[in-house]
Amino acid sequence: MQAAIANQAVSPDVHGIAVLLLIVVALFLFTRDRLPLESSSLIILTILVVGFQIFPYERDGVPLDSAQFLSGFGNEALVAICSLMMIGKALETTGALQPIAMLVSKTWSTRPSLALLLTLVAVAVLSAFINDTPIVVLMIPILVGISLRAKFPVSGVMLPMGLATIIGGMSTTIGTSTNLLVVGIAHDLGVPTIGMFDFVLPAVIVGGAGLLFLWLVAPRLLPDRVLPMADTAPRIFSSQLFVTEDSVAAGKTLSEVLAKTAGQMRVERIQRSESLFLAKLPTVILQPGDRLFVKDTPGNLKHFESLLGATLYNIFDSQHPVSANTPLKAEGQQLAEVVVTRGSPLHRRTLAAARFAASYGLLPLAIHRARAPDLQIPSDLNNIRLRVGDVLLVQGTRDAINALKSSGTMLVLDGTTDLPHTHRANRAFAVLGLVVLTAALGIVPISVSALVGVGLLLALGCLTWHNAVRSLPVPVIMIIVTSLALGKALVATGMAEYLAAGFVGIASNWPAPLILSTFILIMALLTNVVSNNAAAVIGTPIAIATAQQLNVDPMPFVLAVLFGANMSFATPFGYQTNLLILSAGGYKFSDFLRVGIPLVIIMWVGFSIVLPLFYNLG
Repeated sequence: MQAAIANQAVSPDVHGIAVLLLIVVALFLFTRDRLPLESSSLIILTILVVGFQIFPYERDGVPLDSAQFLSGFGNEALVAICSLMMIGKALETTGALQPIAMLVSKTWSTRPSLALLLTLVAVAVLSAFINDTPIVVLMIPILVGISLRAKFPVSGVMLPMGLATIIGGMSTTIGTSTNLLVVGIAHDLGVPTIGMFDFVLPAVIVGGAGLLFLWLVAPRLLPDRVLPMADTAPRIFSSQLFVTEDSVAAGKTLSEVLAKTAGQMRVERIQRSESLFLAKLPTVILQPGDRLFVKDTPGNLKHFESLLGATLYNIFDSQHPVSANTPLKAEGQQLAEVVVTRGSPLHRRTLAAARFAASYGLLPLAIHRARAPDLQIPSDLNNIRLRVGDVLLVQGTRDAINALKSSGTMLVLDGTTDLPHTHRANRAFAVLGLVVLTAALGIVPISVSALVGVGLLLALGCLTWHNAVRSLPVPVIMIIVTSLALGKALVATGMAEYLAAGFVGIASNWPAPLILSTFILIMALLTNVVSNNAAAVIGTPIAIATAQQLNVDPMPFVLAVLFGANMSFATPFGYQTNLLILSAGGYKFSDFLRVGIPLVIIMWVGFSIVLPLFYNLG
């Protein structure tokens, strides 16, 4: 019967084949780190729209308007995703999550094993209603501080914590943007409306098994990694000491300067002008304006600065002048380490272009390049194009560092200051509860309740327009819109139906549960290589068409895509929070494979058993 249905499937036409090839190109571009995600998304979207405009397409006598591919910008799921991101930003900036984090923190000092379990459960539950990123950003410095005080390796708990947020996000329609997209597309394709908690039970059962693995097994699989920001083994930063007129080093030979530091300072290069580098001879005499290129820990760099009377900033640098906004001599100066992450204002930009000092009141002193620690740093720190994983050593007042940390625009790894818990925190939590309750009871769609929630947060002073806008990552929006367009083209050209029929034809003798299990595995593999949103949007119409070919309930196949696309456990670039964990925890790529692959297998087998049972898929 299944083979007969497959044979009746439509044959692919030129437009359908072109769309399929474009999807392959898109998935390839989405994995390229050198090409910004928003740029690759725009390229694909433009090709799709222009292609159908130049080569019109019609099916069954109905023409396809190429402008339909732009409707993703007004898609209900995208509106809900953006609104929920703004609500998450309000919870972060008001410190609404602080009490929960502090409660978990206190438990670590008495019962660490129980504390790990409570941490995993807490972040998983929070992730069912809040975007994962602010939760991970909040927990990283807390776990770092606890590990330094309790003297245990944070590498055994930070990665499990991050993966637990992904598991928790699977359980409700608003847990992740992937869930919202899958549910929205399924509804557009005729699947009955999926309620907020309609699939929470299978998610809790299988997710519970995943959390047990993260609690009992994962810490034993992870080797002890040296914490990049730990006091006992800090990062090695590349920096420059500028010799000033008043510097002790001015007029001294290099050997005299090194003797002043008891031979601890290692000078890599000496630069006298933009084009003149001096040989590192012991007899070379240093002059005001010379730059000494050195690599060392933050503490040692500041020690050398003090001993030599040199500066870790260029007093002649017009881009980063010392002023009332960035007074290095002010009281309460602190050092902080800032990680460049995807979506950060510094990502793929220079400090000069971002006007870092003027915007944040902090002076950049040095840089650590996680991907190439031995790479020679150019003369001007301000003109280095920053990449994901780079860490900046900055100096400024405690207030400036706290402001940067609470803004949520960048990941600060100083781990010394707690997020503020303001009187607006309770209001923010109340608004979130109202949003969830009205959507869960079916009073209004989640897109409406979330949008109204944003309006309430703005009116109550829990959210500013500046923070609201900054919470919306352009790459995420663009890849969602582009993926929606590709999915629409896949359905409109009949290619989704054709692929589904071909898949059913190949698996004609397989039982439906095995076909479902295969779908979960394919999505899990795909989501660890490309964007989970792209994988979900492209996979959903194929899954629904497959269910129709098999003449079975499409719901378990929709959930197969939803759960599979969320299993981005095995690679650091599988999900945005994985990159934060990679940078902050000192992990290697192999650590994600070590924990992520077994976790993917556990979740895959679990859903392969549970979904057929819940939906009577025989």
